[in-house]
Order: sequence, then structure tokens, then C-alpha cells
Amino acid sequence: MAIRLTLVVLLYTLLTVPVMSAQNTNEDPLRIAIAGLSHDHVHWIFGRENPDDIEIAGIYESNPELQRRYATQYNLPDSLFYDDLLVMLDEVQPEAVSAFGPTYDHLAIVEASAPRGIHVMVEKPLAVNLEHANKMGRLADQFGIHIITNYETTWYASNQRVYEQFYESPDMGAIKKIVVHDGHRGPKEIGVSDEFLQWLTDPVLNGGGAIMDFGCYGANLITWLHNGDEPLSVTAITQTLKPDIYPRVDDEATIILTYPESQGIIQASWNWPYNRKDLHVYGKRGYSYAQNSEQIEILQPGNASPEILTLSPRPAPFHDPFSYFAALVRGEIQIQDTDLSSLPNNITVMKILDAARKSARSGETVYLND
Repeated sequence: MAIRLTLVVLLYTLLTVPVMSAQNTNEDPLRIAIAGLSHDHVHWIFGRENPDDIEIAGIYESNPELQRRYATQYNLPDSLFYDDLLVMLDEVQPEAVSAFGPTYDHLAIVEASAPRGIHVMVEKPLAVNLEHANKMGRLADQFGIHIITNYETTWYASNQRVYEQFYESPDMGAIKKIVVHDGHRGPKEIGVSDEFLQWLTDPVLNGGGAIMDFGCYGANLITWLHNGDEPLSVTAITQTLKPDIYPRVDDEATIILTYPESQGIIQASWNWPYNRKDLHVYGKRGYSYAQNSEQIEILQPGNASPEILTLSPRPAPFHDPFSYFAALVRGEIQIQDTDLSSLPNNITVMKILDAARKSARSGETVYLND
């Protein structure tokens, strides 16, 4: 269920910010609260192998059935659960919040958390539209909090190696084309939970279908590989190839981004015959192809054939969103504006996705400088 903060509730939030208790030290685990359980990626936080860097301080979820389900599956005490976000934040006083509900709710969670000095991590994409994203950005600036966006692909060793190939070695030449493929057979086809499917296929709560669910990955990676630069233009085509399953949203999207010296192509689909999240980057003299999280194919300049490498996972805390979030809040690492998780990158992602939806509706190219 989407969170609707009325003006009265928002004023309450701004005027009744509690004084935080004694400061936690870097040796203490990060006290993190969970806002929502309807996004299936929430299993990630409960199933971590090395959870000592964070402590789950509270869980907000308005659906009692979801509360019971997760309490049973992960043997969680009833005392962790709340059905009111503001009450949880005030009673638990977490240092950070991780959002696992409808994308539409991200703004309301930031509106509740920012005045309390609570840092926020949301699941991709940052927001349901650019208007929400900009409001979140202003709140982050006003109250001095981190707002970061979690993508599975951020933690891929292969994607990091692609970046290094082009920016730490000049041999490959300047990037000319980037192609990103993301998606699967469809959320219903792969068996996501009913609660997740309900809002994921809602044009308001998710902002669209595959174009939002998987188009954001490509926009995030391409923006990163262009060091934060915005594209000149965005052209998109969306289709609903399975209207009997997804009557309200697209399930197929192709987005073309143009830059002064390069082009990006995003293929987001709920129609792939298999799960995929791969990245192809072509330079003037060579290419890198991140096949999955750890395998990469590289054609070096002058070589007749490519080499295929299997990489080790990224080192802590860059292997896992929660370790990264804890290190960031503790000041152990710094985030740059061009980083994959950063607010500036993900506001640009929302500019791209807003333009893509507009282009798909109008059948025309959208120029961002207009």
C-alpha cells in the first residue's frame, strides 16, 4: 500500500523531530530500519552471510500478512514490526532506512526520514518520476543526509573492470557505443510475490513496466560510463507484447541515448527467454563485454580474438549494498557525484526515464536541453 503523507502529517514530521540518542561509533553495527516488505529484493538484507556490519532496528510494513510471513520465514520477533512509519522512526531512532516498497513511496519515506537526520537507501530506480527525484534531492541538501540508490549491477566486478578498461588504460580508445541488456521472462513468469507483482505492474506505483523496472539499469550504467554527463537526446519505443498478463504497463522497451561522441542503447524487457544483466562497451580500438557479475570478455587493440576472464568478487565494502551503506554513513568511504549509487547520477537516470516515457508516448525524440 502506498504511503500518503498528508500536509498535517508532514507538518508533524517537521515540527516533532526527536533528539537522537548517543552517537554510535564506527565499531558498532549500523542501526538500520526497513521501510516496506513488498519488494522481493528485501530478502537480500535478511539473507546476508556476514550481517555484523548492520543491525535491523525496526521494520515498517502496513500489511499484517507480510509481517507474519517474514517473521516466520526469518524467525523475527514481533517487537521489530510497526504498521506506522512515523511511529517506527520516532521509537526506534535508526541511523538509516532501507526502502523496500513501491517506488512511489520513496519520496514519502525521504520526507519522513530527512528531517530526523536519517540516511536513506532505496531500491532502483530512485523515484517514480523526476519531480519526486528533485524533491528528494532538495531534502537531502536541506537536512544533510545521504540518499543512495541500490542496483544489483553496482556490485558486479565485471562492470567495474569495464570502467577500468576505458578510463585507466588509453589503449581501448574513447567510448563510441554502449549497449545494455536487462530483464527476464517477466515478473509473473518468474514467480515474484503477489504483493510485488501488484505494484510492479501499476503505472502509478511503479511509473511504468519494463521501462522503469529494467530501463533504469541501463540509464544508470551509461550515465556512469559518461562520467555523469547527460545525453543530448532520448528516443524510446515501448510495447505490451503480453496484454493478457500486463494490460496496464509496457513489457518491452528500447531506449536510444545520443551523446556528442557516442551512443547508448538500453534494451529492457520482460520477454527475454532467460535472466540477463549484461553490458557491452565498444571503444575506438577495442571492446569489453560484461557477461554477468564475474565474467568479462575483452578484445584488446591489436589482438585477433578476445580473452575471457573470470574475476573475483569486489572487496568489502564494495561487494554489497548494506556494507557500502554502513561504511558511507560511518564516514569510512566517500561517495562521488559520478558514482553509480549517487544522487546526481540517479537524478540524471530519472531525467532519462521521464524523457523516454515522453518519447514513447509521442513517437518523437526528446532533446534534454529543450
